[in-house]
Amino acid sequence: MKYQYRTVGTCSQAIEFEVVDGIVKNVAFYGGCDGNLKGICSLVEGLPVSEVIAKLKGIRCGMKSTSCPDQLAQTLEQAR
Repeated sequence: MKYQYRTVGTCSQAIEFEVVDGIVKNVAFYGGCDGNLKGICSLVEGLPVSEVIAKLKGIRCGMKSTSCPDQLAQTLEQAR
């Protein structure tokens, strides 16, 4: 299933991804730090949803209470 999520509190504005049989696929961030976000997308591709959440949940960006990786984890939790 394909999901779209509007981020809150980050430089990126949105995240799109698919979950196929519990596996994260085709993650794309819109806006934000292009190289870093492409790296995150590449690293989480093909991983189980639960593993991505465990690795990314709670990561902060500077003084912000969230980050782009944390936003991905939060939306994956909602998609379960």
